[in-house]
Amino acid sequence: MNHTAPFGYSPTVSSLFRRKSSDVTTPDPVEEEVSSPVSRSKSYTPSKKELGQVTPKRASTARRPGGGAPLSGRELREDRRRERTEAMQGMRQGDERYLMARDRGPERRLVRDIVDSRRNIGSYFIVGALIVLIGSITKISIVVLVSNILWFALALLMVLDSVLIARRVKRLMRERFPKTEQRIGSLQLYGIMRALQFRRFRTPNPQVKTGDKV
Repeated sequence: MNHTAPFGYSPTVSSLFRRKSSDVTTPDPVEEEVSSPVSRSKSYTPSKKELGQVTPKRASTARRPGGGAPLSGRELREDRRRERTEAMQGMRQGDERYLMARDRGPERRLVRDIVDSRRNIGSYFIVGALIVLIGSITKISIVVLVSNILWFALALLMVLDSVLIARRVKRLMRERFPKTEQRIGSLQLYGIMRALQFRRFRTPNPQVKTGDKV
């Protein structure tokens, strides 16, 4: 039995607009999820967990190096106190790891040894200044006169002693560190300022005795 096609219908035309099953692609759920992120406002701030940062609470519960229980607040304070004590002791003993930038280097160590191996007039300058101050407030003319003479004599001796320190620092630096990059004037000033301090209050502590050969 022949079926006649309706008017205007063409099998050829309909086949052109018919999709094959292989051409139809289903959207990938992963790509769809990535390509359509959740819209967030401009004022949105990501959490520290998303940024991978450690919160102070987690940092305070740091574990011991051996993987034991977390350190308590008291143990952390004790560790910091122990580190400060170790650094202070190392600085006093002249350990390069704990010294300040102004005290580092073999040149600075040599300058310290030069100053610490001799008796310096500058160490008595503060004592002399205190005596002069006490004498100047008295109303006895002879005491005031002696105090002023002592003050000028002490100041003159200190200047002379500083010149001797500067000359010795310059001579030894040229002998032992002829290629040093540090300025001689800076090293001389470093030695003079150390000579003004009392021996027991110098930092780093003296590593040579008074009278030792440097």
